[in-house]
Amino acid sequence: MEFKRFFYNELKTRTEKELNFIQVLLGPRQVGKSTSLKQLLHEWPHSKLYATADLVAPPDNRWLEFNWRKARTLKPPTLLIIDEVQKIENWSEAVKILFDEDRRQKKLRVILSGSASLNLQQGLRESLAGRFELIRAPHWRFTESEKLFNWNIDTYLKYGGYPSASEIIGDTVRWQSFIQDSIIEPVLGRDLQTLVTIQKPALLRQLFEICMALPAYEISYQKLLGQLQDKGNATTIKHYMEILEGAFLLKKLDKFSSSKIRQKSSSPKIIPLAPALSHAFINPENFSTDPTWRGRIFEAAIGALLCQNYRNVYYWRDGNEEVDYVIEIDKQIIGIEIKSGRKKSSSGIHAFSERFPKSKCIILTWESGLEFLRQEQLDI
Repeated sequence: MEFKRFFYNELKTRTEKELNFIQVLLGPRQVGKSTSLKQLLHEWPHSKLYATADLVAPPDNRWLEFNWRKARTLKPPTLLIIDEVQKIENWSEAVKILFDEDRRQKKLRVILSGSASLNLQQGLRESLAGRFELIRAPHWRFTESEKLFNWNIDTYLKYGGYPSASEIIGDTVRWQSFIQDSIIEPVLGRDLQTLVTIQKPALLRQLFEICMALPAYEISYQKLLGQLQDKGNATTIKHYMEILEGAFLLKKLDKFSSSKIRQKSSSPKIIPLAPALSHAFINPENFSTDPTWRGRIFEAAIGALLCQNYRNVYYWRDGNEEVDYVIEIDKQIIGIEIKSGRKKSSSGIHAFSERFPKSKCIILTWESGLEFLRQEQLDI
């Protein structure tokens, strides 16, 4: 039986309906977006057209228009998929014109996919407002790796996130080279260069490596700057962190506060969005030999899963008191403390509870954290 990622059913269900929206599948490279789209094509019983813009020389709007108009000639309902659409310059304006021409007739079911939120979401917000729905395709979860590869939690926290590298996890040097050369470098060296202006690519790479060595750490931009060999300033570092975040490589969490200004000015907590991203540069066996590193990777994995499922994820600190994660859902505030084996006081979660008496507080041990990571539908 062919394995399908957790978002596949939602993608299929939406496509089967006569919806007046473009479906946008958004997520990092090498996590199964194109595979899921081809699975959908295989099961689609009507006319279909698939085209990818992931070419050596990125196509222009004429290529996009040609494929769109070709889809119009097929017998409806026609499934039209444009893969890696963000590689097409000014794609959103062209899509807006073409989609508006077809909107009333509803002959096409349109899916766009992209591997970077930067240019893609900007185009969505500006040109396609009211015309699209997002379906997120994040890094592979523990539950998926457990089902397909029979991985235990230790294997996932060493190598998890990218299924294409699963066959070579027994050879650390080869596995790290694959993650660096085939996954990270195409994003840093090619994808981002075509989307945004990066004046110091070497600085961006150094920053990324340092961030991956600091999973679940709170660190100031000034301290990050002090660890970099290349010259820069705090403003540049903050901008490059936002670029890395937009490329689905990390998430920077603000400190939870009732003041939005204080949130945005706080030092960020760094969450690598897959364990493989940290272990691409640090020996995965450190996870087995270093309890502190093991705890950090475990904490970061829980944070990454929270970021996949919730929009407003923070951390909290007041002096020496801290809580690993804070989630804001409507008016509900939830504090989550991770007890993974690292020596940590429980005073932080108690201080948080006193500061926010209406909040819900959760403590996750290694055992309960494992069950948390194993959930099909996240429930807190």
